[in-house]
Amino acid sequence: MDIKNTMYLFDLENGDIIGVDEAGRGPLAGPVVAAVAKLKKYDEKLDKINDSKKLTEKVREELFDVIMDNFYIGIGIADVKEIDEINILNATFLAMRRAIKQIEKETTFEKVLVDGNHKIREYEGEQEPVIKGDSKSLAIAAASIIAKVTRDRMMLETAKLYPEYTFEKHKGYGTKAHREMILEKGPIETVHRKSFLKKILGE
Repeated sequence: MDIKNTMYLFDLENGDIIGVDEAGRGPLAGPVVAAVAKLKKYDEKLDKINDSKKLTEKVREELFDVIMDNFYIGIGIADVKEIDEINILNATFLAMRRAIKQIEKETTFEKVLVDGNHKIREYEGEQEPVIKGDSKSLAIAAASIIAKVTRDRMMLETAKLYPEYTFEKHKGYGTKAHREMILEKGPIETVHRKSFLKKILGE
């Protein structure tokens, strides 16, 4: 039995669940995006699903439509202003709650499996943190791919508006080139997380 089938069985053993994961906690720019997923029907194409960080961008893009066809999906976003106002961890929980609220319009569930070791703050439903959940739960892994692809696509749109910052290459993460551009041209008001730039800007 391979890991993908084990991930499917993990979800079955946990009952009527949705899986939640996020993308974009670490970057210097852009939103944090959360996604939740609940399996509608099992398809052998889903056997390619794994933790989004272990997949190439091309494979994630290919799996995106497969997941959208076979899962109920909810997506939640917390923007740069919210990240700076309430900090990245709370903004992540906010995005997760928004994603859950969205999926509640499409389906029901009894429990949320949350990737990592934190429960979602201010969420009153039943939930269970799952460490390395994106390699254990098919629903969490699917959510991780949806969150990652959604955020990457948003950063590609941002790159069109600010081509000199090359967001299409680093997606907002703190690469050497990105840090140098911030020092040279300054942060973009609506794109960069001011709370993440204090060391770089010497504040």
